[in-house]
Amino acid sequence: MEHNGLKNKVALITGAGEGIGFAIAQLLTQHGAKVALNDVDPAKCQAAVERLGQTGGTSVLSLPGDASDLKVITAMVHSTASHFGTLDFLVPNAGITLFGDFLTFAPEDFDKVIALNLKGAFFLIQQATKLWEKQGKGGKVVLMSSQVGIRAYKNLAAYGMTKAALRMLAKQLAYELAQYRVTINAIAPGATLTERTKEEEPDYEGTWSALNPNGRVGTPLDMAKTCLFLLSEDARHINGQTLIVDGGWDTAGKYPEDLS
Repeated sequence: MEHNGLKNKVALITGAGEGIGFAIAQLLTQHGAKVALNDVDPAKCQAAVERLGQTGGTSVLSLPGDASDLKVITAMVHSTASHFGTLDFLVPNAGITLFGDFLTFAPEDFDKVIALNLKGAFFLIQQATKLWEKQGKGGKVVLMSSQVGIRAYKNLAAYGMTKAALRMLAKQLAYELAQYRVTINAIAPGATLTERTKEEEPDYEGTWSALNPNGRVGTPLDMAKTCLFLLSEDARHINGQTLIVDGGWDTAGKYPEDLS
């Protein structure tokens, strides 16, 4: 599917070495956009650039670093704008999932989840908006929330809290940043088969296909296509919203233990 307003645009995507972030980067480049690609792992970052077939940096820029670090955040925005001459789209996709019982959840783990999932996204948007204010042409942001930010899930209190907060951040900033011509929305993926979820559960696809009303598990491409729609001119009047992309899971809300 072709979308309007993507060709020659410049996007900065965090956590894009693999999974949903990489799928978004890949689809954007296929639509003629230029991409600054971030991952905390330099090797993954470089491998992603090579997978995109762009080792010369003409349309893809590698920006490895911790997306929760304020210095890295500032440098990524400046480097993207300096390399490509502008910045149009922002996808703060980097995030961490830490399972743990609420009563024994460690403060250091809590800080890790908050730092990357919330602080990283918050200040990345702040830095991008400062740039957009100077550019005078605005920009578009797509946040990565989660179905776990809508429905409770066992042992994910900290993670679920951050993902719910991102939905509210989209609403809040759609209101606050309109004066700078910034639109901001969020995607709430359901169960999605990625490299990480495969490691967490060997039969992830089989389990969640059985739980989803549509009988399949989500893929990074499903989320990437939704992201491209929200970044495109086709979604120009959508602002402050969260699109749930979960195959209908929230209509039934079954959990893996329901299969036994």
